[in-house]
Amino acid sequence: MRADLTFQIENSGYKISNRTFIGDVMKTINKQPQKGAIPVAKQRSYNELVEFLDRNWSQPDSNHVSCIKELDLAFGSISKKINTIFVSGNNGKSLTMNFTAQLLANEGLKVGLFYAPHILSYNERICINNETISNKAFTDLANEVISTAETSGINADTLELLTMMSLVYSHQNKVDVLICEINENDPLYSSQICAPKLVAITRISGSEKPEAEENKQILESMLEIVQPGTYVVSADQSKLNLQDMLELTENKGGVWAMPIRKLATLSYPFEQLHGRCAALAERIGEIYINSFVPQEKVLHNSLLAKQKGQRGRPTLEAKRQAELNPKETVEQFWGTTVNNLPCRFQLLEKEKPTILLDNANNLDAFKNLLLGIRLLHYQRPLKGLCLIIGSNNADLEKDEFLKLLRYFFKKTSGNIVVCPVNPIPGDMDKTLSDVEKVTNDIKSMKIKARSAKNFKEAFEAALSSVDERHGLIVVAGSTSLLAQYSQYKGNKKL
Repeated sequence: MRADLTFQIENSGYKISNRTFIGDVMKTINKQPQKGAIPVAKQRSYNELVEFLDRNWSQPDSNHVSCIKELDLAFGSISKKINTIFVSGNNGKSLTMNFTAQLLANEGLKVGLFYAPHILSYNERICINNETISNKAFTDLANEVISTAETSGINADTLELLTMMSLVYSHQNKVDVLICEINENDPLYSSQICAPKLVAITRISGSEKPEAEENKQILESMLEIVQPGTYVVSADQSKLNLQDMLELTENKGGVWAMPIRKLATLSYPFEQLHGRCAALAERIGEIYINSFVPQEKVLHNSLLAKQKGQRGRPTLEAKRQAELNPKETVEQFWGTTVNNLPCRFQLLEKEKPTILLDNANNLDAFKNLLLGIRLLHYQRPLKGLCLIIGSNNADLEKDEFLKLLRYFFKKTSGNIVVCPVNPIPGDMDKTLSDVEKVTNDIKSMKIKARSAKNFKEAFEAALSSVDERHGLIVVAGSTSLLAQYSQYKGNKKL
C-alpha cells in the first residue's frame, strides 16, 4: 500500500519519500480533534477575568446548588479537606473575621478568609492572614477554576466561582482554617459543600416583639449549616434570639457556646464601636484552639489555649522565668490591635478635611456609625459635618431611619447630601430610590439636606460646607458609594 501511494504521488509530478509522506499524514491526524478529548479552555488576562466575573452574576436558584456540588467534585471534594468557620449575622461579620484572623495568626495558625462583598476589586474577597491575594495569583487561580468549570460543562455563576476559588487557594496554601462570611443576601453556596467546625452569629437586628417571628425565620436560615458537633456562638444581646439559637442548635445536634456579653478593650473609640465583634472573635479563637487544634501545635505562649492545671506551687525557676519572660495577656493584645479592613469606620485623617468611610447600609449599622461620629466629636470638636449617602438603599426611605437622623442632628450640627448610586456588579441592594424624594423626606425632619446629580457634585458640596482643618465628611449608606468615592479620588485602593 505504501508503494501504491508513492507511485500515485510521483505520477502527479511530485516526488516524496514514504517516511516524509507518513510523517505528514500523522501530523495532519494529530491536528484533528480527537473524539472524547477535553478542549483547552481560554486563558484570560486579569482584566478579562474581571469583565467575565462582572457579567456572570445571577440570581440564586436550585440549579446553582447542584452546580457548586459538581464544581467541588471536579476538584476532588476539596471542601472536605479544609476546616471551616462560618460567620453570619446582620452586621459586623467582616470585622469579626478580621479580628479572628489576627488572633489565630498570633497563635501561629495560617488563616484563609473569604470576605463578602468586595468594594473595589474581587481580590478583596480572598485573603490569607488578612493579606489580599495578588493580581497574578488571582489570575492563575481564576483561570484554573473557570477552566475546570467550562471543560466539565458546569454552568457556574460568579459567586460559585469565587467560592471555589477561596477553597482552592486555601488548600494550595495549606491553611489551618478558612473563615467564610455568609452575607444575608447571598445564597449559602459554601454551606452546601462544607462542614463547618464552628458557626458564629454576630447580631440579628430588629429584636422587638412584633419582629420575633421574622427573626426566628432568619435564624433558621442562618443555622441551616449547623451539623452534629458544630459549635455555635453569638454576640447577639436579645434573650429571645439567643433562646431560639439554643433550641435550633440543639435540635441539629450542634454544641451551643455561651453568648458574648463583654466588650473587648480596644482603643478609643473602637471599643464602643467594634468591641463586641472583637470579643466574639476571641471566643471563636478560644473554641477553635481548644477543640480543633492538636495540642502539639499549640504555642507555649498561647493567649487562647486553656492551660492544664498545675498541682502545688510553681518552682523558683518557674517564677524566675515568668518574671524574665512575662506573657502577653489578651487585654494587651487588644490594646495594640486595630481593624485593618477598609471602609469599616475608616478615618482618612491625612485628608483635609478628615474623611470617614463606613459601609453601614442598614438601620442597625447606621446607629453604630452615628454613635462613632458622636464619640469623635467628644474627642475633638468638629467644625462642620456633612454626611453623603447613596440613594440605592431601601432603608433610607424607612420612618425609623428618618427618626434616627432627626435625633442625631438635634444634638449634632451638620447637613446631608443625597446622591444617585451606580451599583457595582454583585451588589444585591439594587433598589434605586428617587433622590429628590429621599432628600425631601429628610428635609421634612427639619434636617439640612440637598440632592446632587452625581458623586462629584455631592462631594464638592460637602467640601464647601465644612472647615478644612477641623471638619468631617462621612461617606456611607452603600458599598457602591464607597467605590464611587475611590474612583472620584483616583485611588486604586481605599
